[in-house]
Amino acid sequence: MTRLPDFRLETYFSRWEFTARHHMTASDVETMTLSELLALADGADRAAFGNLSLGYTETYGDPALREVIAQMYERADAADVICFSGAQEALYLAMNVLLDAGDHAVVVTPNYQSAETVPLALCEVTGVALDPERDWALDLDRVRAAIRPNTRVVSVNFPNNPTGKVIGAADFTALARLCDERGIHLFSDEVYRGLERDPARTLPQASDLSERALSLNVTSKSLGLPGLRVGWITCRDRAVLARLERAKHYTTICNSGPSEILARIALTARKTILDRNRALIAENLPVFDAFFAEFADAFEWRAPDGGCVAYPRYLGPEGVEEFCTRLVEEAGVLLLPASIYRSELTPTPVDRFRIGIGRRAPEAGLAALTRWMRAHR
Repeated sequence: MTRLPDFRLETYFSRWEFTARHHMTASDVETMTLSELLALADGADRAAFGNLSLGYTETYGDPALREVIAQMYERADAADVICFSGAQEALYLAMNVLLDAGDHAVVVTPNYQSAETVPLALCEVTGVALDPERDWALDLDRVRAAIRPNTRVVSVNFPNNPTGKVIGAADFTALARLCDERGIHLFSDEVYRGLERDPARTLPQASDLSERALSLNVTSKSLGLPGLRVGWITCRDRAVLARLERAKHYTTICNSGPSEILARIALTARKTILDRNRALIAENLPVFDAFFAEFADAFEWRAPDGGCVAYPRYLGPEGVEEFCTRLVEEAGVLLLPASIYRSELTPTPVDRFRIGIGRRAPEAGLAALTRWMRAHR
């Protein structure tokens, strides 16, 4: 296995995710129980779940699940889909399949750490930072300038984690066209797609724009079902999918059969679940707006364009690292400080923190945060 650095986010979560009283930095929306999910299934899928034989499954994924996934895309069919154990396995294997020593990749920052550390373990990587002074805009000219003759991958994530940024559809389409012109694979992390505050801003999926592009998605984030551990890549380049299948033989081999049926149920009921989750975020946002308005001297707040995380600025004199450390130790409120999103590729803001807006009843955590702020400011 390629040597990789410690995963800062997961190391931090190992210490605090299940011990902090108020998990206010969750990257997923409120989940549901198994019985609630099964209630969304038709009789055939409930019977399939109850009568499932617990043997090995197909490496590419359950054919019926892949059919349901393909229906989410305009130009893909089931043969263009391969399933993985979550998005992390998919990202790791895709980078190992697409990149080798002597290659080059371009990665947009800030991002989920493995989006840059996995490519960095394989080849040279150039970062292109979203601009916080321009509402996290992506400068396509900077992407173009970063491309080299040996560039094989351009990696992006919209809606972005941690900023919640959604770029314009015209820019995203232009990015896909640029990659096609240069013979580059666009790797598009789309795990928050479906949670845009304005549905009209929903981006096209990369694999619909280009035969070479790879669209990454998962049941964990927008659907709020991380316990299923089912992710997938959609790509119309069948040779790439075949290489991904062979790479998967060295990791999970196949997905969990029960999880595949449950994922099929969730994706069949995707509209119902996403409507619920968007409504929950819309209900939560005024609560967060009110909190940040009370402490406008301490925070710079902007609601995300999409997804269920935001990346506010902390203005306090002690800095965001000390703020987040004292907050979790003294008040039991967990946030993710900027160091978690430190990039080796680009300068990154040091005064930001990630906060989650997709869990039910955030009032208790915000009340604890309010008490701490009033006591310490």
